[in-house]
Amino acid sequence: MGRRRLVNAAEAKVLFGFPADEDNLLRHYTLDPIDRLKCEVRRRAHNKLGFAIQLCVMRHTGRLLGEDEQPHATVIRYLADQLTVDSRDYAIYARRVQTRFEHSRFLTEHLSLHIANKNDRRAALLAAIDAAAAGDKGHPIVTAVISAFRQRGALLPSQAAIETIGLAGRAIARRRAEITLLEDIAAEKLEALDALLHVDPAIGQTRFHWLRSAPDAPGASNLIGLTERIAFLHTLEIDPQLQARISSGRWDQLIREGDATPAWLATDFGANRRRSTIVAQIIKLGKKLTDDAVTMFIKLMGRLFSQANNRKKQRHMDARPETSKILRMFLDTISALQAANDNGDDAIETLDREVGWPRLLRMKPELAAMVEDNEASPLALAAEQYATVHKYAGAFLQALTFRSTRRHDPLLAAVGVLKRLYSERRRTLPERVPITHLRQADRKLIFGQEKPDRRLYEIATLAALRDRLRSVDVWVDGSRSFRPIDEHLMPRPTFTAMKEEDRLGLGVQVDGAAWLAEARQMLDFNLKRLAYRARGGKLEEVRLEGGTLIVSPTVGEVPSAAEDLNAEISDMFPQIEVPDLLREVHEWTGFADQFTHVRTGDAPQNVSAMLAGVLADATNLGPKRMASASKGISAHQIGWMRTFHARSETYRAAQACVTDTHSRHPYSRLWGNGTTASSDGQFFRASDRAAKRGDVNLHYGSEPGSKFYSHLSDQYGYFSILPISPTESEAAYVLDGLFDQDTILDIQEHFTDTGGASDHVFGLFALIGKRFAPRLRNLRDRKFHTFEKGDAYPALTNHIGAPINTALILDHWDDLLHLAASITTRAVVPSTILKKLSASPKESQLARALGELGRIERSLFMIEWYSSPALRRRCQAGLNKGEAAHKLKRAVFFHERGEIRDRSFESQAFRASGLNLVVSAIVHWNTVYLDRAVAHLKQAGKNIPDTLLKHISPLSWEHINLTGIYAWDTEHQMPEGFRLLRLPARRLRAA
Repeated sequence: MGRRRLVNAAEAKVLFGFPADEDNLLRHYTLDPIDRLKCEVRRRAHNKLGFAIQLCVMRHTGRLLGEDEQPHATVIRYLADQLTVDSRDYAIYARRVQTRFEHSRFLTEHLSLHIANKNDRRAALLAAIDAAAAGDKGHPIVTAVISAFRQRGALLPSQAAIETIGLAGRAIARRRAEITLLEDIAAEKLEALDALLHVDPAIGQTRFHWLRSAPDAPGASNLIGLTERIAFLHTLEIDPQLQARISSGRWDQLIREGDATPAWLATDFGANRRRSTIVAQIIKLGKKLTDDAVTMFIKLMGRLFSQANNRKKQRHMDARPETSKILRMFLDTISALQAANDNGDDAIETLDREVGWPRLLRMKPELAAMVEDNEASPLALAAEQYATVHKYAGAFLQALTFRSTRRHDPLLAAVGVLKRLYSERRRTLPERVPITHLRQADRKLIFGQEKPDRRLYEIATLAALRDRLRSVDVWVDGSRSFRPIDEHLMPRPTFTAMKEEDRLGLGVQVDGAAWLAEARQMLDFNLKRLAYRARGGKLEEVRLEGGTLIVSPTVGEVPSAAEDLNAEISDMFPQIEVPDLLREVHEWTGFADQFTHVRTGDAPQNVSAMLAGVLADATNLGPKRMASASKGISAHQIGWMRTFHARSETYRAAQACVTDTHSRHPYSRLWGNGTTASSDGQFFRASDRAAKRGDVNLHYGSEPGSKFYSHLSDQYGYFSILPISPTESEAAYVLDGLFDQDTILDIQEHFTDTGGASDHVFGLFALIGKRFAPRLRNLRDRKFHTFEKGDAYPALTNHIGAPINTALILDHWDDLLHLAASITTRAVVPSTILKKLSASPKESQLARALGELGRIERSLFMIEWYSSPALRRRCQAGLNKGEAAHKLKRAVFFHERGEIRDRSFESQAFRASGLNLVVSAIVHWNTVYLDRAVAHLKQAGKNIPDTLLKHISPLSWEHINLTGIYAWDTEHQMPEGFRLLRLPARRLRAA
């Protein structure tokens, strides 16, 4: 095994290397008059130059020039020009070791430096310990060590020595964190923690594994299983506040290591490491299981009322023949009565003769039943499934502690009543129960009989609890997701300090009144201009008909010559196996090295196994099937790499590595400059084993499944993907991808379709300073919201909606800034807040204020959409790229008919990340060879303008073998470092 490293080659170059850019050369390698005088004392040119180089290197880096170390040619030339000597003279200086030694000794004294001694190394070790207390990342630790040496005027030792000090400091910081976490925990309790790693005969597995393998498919028995685990965690009596004893970075590292550690491996750890890992996992699992239980309860209650509604619809369908018969009889009755009235006959006699009085009486019970069925309350229909609710409701309520923003909340009082009923095993309600949390119609249904209906009361209370939990009007002790909104955002004092220091960096002014005044002026001017142009027929591809603006469909701009060129270039791509493609892209980008070990931070030693694991995710094969389809790689090797190297953050780093390299490629700039992007969801059905975990959205059919929601730059570079429920609104996740990524892309404008748009999203984009440009369906039905009265724009009367509530925006302007700053600083995930703001049946004041601000931005955007055909075409082109890329994803995600087999969210996230990474690798590989193919055609004399090349897509895959037996270590002869293009002559010989 090689020496353990704290920093990679790129980081080491920054920390220890020489500058090549002009700014750093000017700052650190410019000689002042005293420096030149010191250099001129040396008689020969090569000694002057060598002395100057050593002087600048020691002053800049704080270290001696290595014996065989060669400075960058740019540095040598820059100093040689200042001394008016030949840069080639340095080769002579480098040969005489004694001269270099004497110069370095003189410069050490001249710069008041000294060789690092024991005290310097001790100070550096203490600095490493302090830096490592915040986390395991090597770069901050090494930087702290270097700073400690420099502050003490000590020359830096070798990189190896510095990393050794850093590694020692990291090890000490780890041990200190473990000891700190376990302080004050009794010995008996620590022994009980050790017992979690031994098989419990009662369940046939270790409690450690049992806790971490909780079910996540919504179901009564699964919710009971979650509550049993939560109750067991309570018996361990581990205080969640122990987390506050160590830094967040160190805590996150403990969690990462624990997540990757099975029970059999944890038993081999030292006592402190083992027990601290268990404590961290218990605290983390307490929050996770609580979140999972509440989420499952919300889904079960939602499903309860959804199924009740479906049953009602089905009963209506089943009753169609009877309904038709009754309607026919009703028509006959009316006809008979009308005839009797017209002829002056006795109505009852006519009715008995034409319809039949006995027949009417026989139909009365059926008609009464149909009326009752039709008017049945959703609550009464839901109560038909009370037996299922009864199975889990008591365990769920007893396991959790609920809190509310309201004092003496009647809902919590009602929950307390239900808890007592379950604990005392009573079937009837007490004489007095809280009712103000119930709707008026539900109260009449529950208490309208002689005795209050306990079933209806319980289900109505649980439904109210569900709604309040979703909007976080009620929260749960020990939960991470279901807590007050303010606790999700950055601390208020931090926000206040940033605001006072003008460090918010948002897209709006701190002064809300000033922003509104500017928005009022802009909206009024743009609306008047739009009205004027609409009246005069001056809007391109837009017409005003009957007071309504109608936009003509956007026509594609892809010339036929581009299609022919695309086909010609695709035929030139070399044939390649997907393992070879991934290996080559790794050699260009180093993306596999980003899958660092969870504890040591080392890059994977078995790159082939790591790539096989990534492809296993991307193709939906899974590790075992990938191992059976691969030569020379076992399932154990793939599993080891996935366990200790594949995590959400390493997948994100690998994705950024490929996307960044792709965005720097000259050819990618033909498609865009990397400042615009689009996002869209792609539906994948769930296989039988994952069907219970999936949700049904009738838009995609009656089968359950999941969506992969991904973000794509204008250069065809993916930078984010996450699995979401197909029943969730995509709008909540639009902003997630812009912040949960590590690429160099600076996205300023973002496109979505209608599913990704909402007024809340428009408002947040305005607050953070980015542009939101969705393609809105039924645009003519959407209204402009104005500051002025609607009659100020007579030509647009049909399009003017409710006025803007400026008072509401001003009242909550500070809260809006706080929300936006929390998103831009990544203190909160945008979807977390957006889902909570939109979940409550009765919107909070903050949600309403954000919606009002979004109305202003949407109105401004719609004006531009009507006015600018360039915007419409730009948006259409961005969305077309995403939709075209979906086809490539379908081709890659081929196994199990492209159905998702994973039941857990984490496993689905791995599938999505692997798919994104492999597709990005294919896109980059295609771009490289597209560039080479175009260069070949141009050399052959073909004229290909850039306006044509921008329509050539890198999304083809016909030349890539995605299936079959995978060979991971095949060597290929590539004389120029690239595969040969398939030119017509070569294709003919191959045939």
